[in-house]
Amino acid sequence: MDMGGKLVLVAGAAVIATAASAQQARQKVTGPVAVYWMSAATQTGFGLPATGGGRPSIRQMMGMLNGGGGPQHSLVLQLGSTQRPSGAPSAEHLPPQGLGAGQSLPLVTPQASPSAPRTEEPERPAIPPEYQKPKGRMLIFWGCGEHAKAGQPVVIDFAQVQAGKMPAGMEALGRGLGVRAMQPPSASRNATYGEWPNARTRATVPSEGSLVGEHVVQGNYSPEIKFTLTPPLDFLGALNLTTNAKTPAGAAQLGWGAVRGAQAYLASAVGASNGGDTVVMWTSSEVQAAAFAMPDYIAPADLERLVASHALMSPQTTACTVPKEVVDAAPQALVQLVAYGREANFVYPPRPTDPKIAWNQQWQVKVRYRSATGGMLGMEMPDMSGGDEDGPPRQRGSRGAQQQPQSPADAAGQRRRAIMKGLGGALGLPN
Repeated sequence: MDMGGKLVLVAGAAVIATAASAQQARQKVTGPVAVYWMSAATQTGFGLPATGGGRPSIRQMMGMLNGGGGPQHSLVLQLGSTQRPSGAPSAEHLPPQGLGAGQSLPLVTPQASPSAPRTEEPERPAIPPEYQKPKGRMLIFWGCGEHAKAGQPVVIDFAQVQAGKMPAGMEALGRGLGVRAMQPPSASRNATYGEWPNARTRATVPSEGSLVGEHVVQGNYSPEIKFTLTPPLDFLGALNLTTNAKTPAGAAQLGWGAVRGAQAYLASAVGASNGGDTVVMWTSSEVQAAAFAMPDYIAPADLERLVASHALMSPQTTACTVPKEVVDAAPQALVQLVAYGREANFVYPPRPTDPKIAWNQQWQVKVRYRSATGGMLGMEMPDMSGGDEDGPPRQRGSRGAQQQPQSPADAAGQRRRAIMKGLGGALGLPN
């Protein structure tokens, strides 16, 4: 076949594809009646799960605060519907037994608070008498490497900002990264809404809890929702810092084990100067933008775009160096590492192949994932889940006298409190 004939065939195929696409676009789509979101998080090290997760026990919280206790799973469930029940709204999630949180998770509809009486003038928020005008400053760094790149840091003087003067470099940070805010179900967006965790139950998701299996959501304001999560759609694995130490050059080297299913990583650090009047912020983003304001969950399309622009680290990345200038500016800082996961999406009924048949969606389900860890920058956190946790304190002798040393957990706790006190002082908050 000559070149002209090939071009005719290609053009014909393009016309057919375009016509099919147009026909598909004309298919009538309605609904969904109900939308259901599950936000699944895994947390290790210092910090608490960003999504709550059924109120961790005191032992779990102390374990995480001290850098140990094993990975913690948390879950947030949100159901929204276009329907209104004839009576009080009622719904529940029947999870697989492997979740370990009970046979039924009640999806409670929040009670609307009574509206305050309207006054002639809008009520102005009162300023606490102990509040002081901010007198400190903030240093913002970004990017991995032994040293900060040219143009860093952006210096923000709080007093000047309050006076209306914007510092150089602030415009670039203010542009953001174009991350589209995800819109989960809510009481304001849906006719009827229910959520878990809530005050009705104190159930928690145990560390070994699993999402694998059949899930059923039922209630008096939505159609029955039924879907199955397979092993690849379980909680993301634990994210652990395998390296968190200062280098001979004065930088801080971070290293971690790859998390299966992770689509991107972001490292960040926040600290204060020894004097307590300077806040220091850093992210691993190679883009000069407010990467430290990243949301807990990011849609797959945004993840792909942000990895391509190097605002987020690729799923193959397992190391990042915090520049020496950051470590020098904040000798004691908190570091957090986040793995952004994939999504699982379900819709019922499936889309009819015949475009003449309307697609009347009854429900949509979205399951999203993240895993995170944290600690003191440049200092490995102790594992508080060891066998001597409840045993007698370890002591060392000195010429017959016994002296109890400060444990690594106590030392880390003192550093964390010093950092938070420094941040509060720089912002003018009471101690």
